Amino acid sequence: MPKMVVSVDGVVIKEVPITKERTTLGRRPYNDVVIDNLAVSGEHALVHKIGDDVEIEDLGSTNGTHVNGKTVKRHKLHNGDTIELGRYKIRFIDETPGGVDYEKTMLFKPGMALPKVTPHSRPAPLGHAPLHADVKVLSGAAAGRQVSLVKVVTTIGKPGVAVASITKRHHGFVLSHVEGDEHPMLNGERIGEDPTHLKDGDKIEIVGTTMLFIQR
Repeated sequence: MPKMVVSVDGVVIKEVPITKERTTLGRRPYNDVVIDNLAVSGEHALVHKIGDDVEIEDLGSTNGTHVNGKTVKRHKLHNGDTIELGRYKIRFIDETPGGVDYEKTMLFKPGMALPKVTPHSRPAPLGHAPLHADVKVLSGAAAGRQVSLVKVVTTIGKPGVAVASITKRHHGFVLSHVEGDEHPMLNGERIGEDPTHLKDGDKIEIVGTTMLFIQR
């Protein structure tokens, strides 16, 4: 069954099977795929399922619909195509018999954390000790709480206002802005669009809450 894998800044946030003849994408809450970003129009694009074929059509959006870096009005999708709507990227995967066998993707929704990764799913490189880190809340109602970052991706912030993610990579942990007009602050400076490497003792601020990153 064909599907769309939606991500922002390299972080997967949802997976949508294409089961209907028409699947709408846009910022308005009545769309089949809601993308809460100001760069995305209320009714941005439409995905058509015509037999075994899948096409995407731009609905006159303000910023356009792009497939593999090219602006399109209507385009037939092929396995592995990447659709860009604002800062969001949607990977089209058609898992038909005989197609490419893509690696399974772990998913999370804003406000939810991923299941614990087992050694079989993501082994540490040889010669590198496993990475361990915590986040300690320094201000707000949860001040004093300390959370171990045992999952691949941990989200922080408030959905609908500002959401950031702390992602565990082989070389360490990185902080990324996921959604919202307010970007997190790192040691008093606003982070940009690219993932930012974290080090022991860093202070993260988001939606009025300050947290301390502790790497062990």
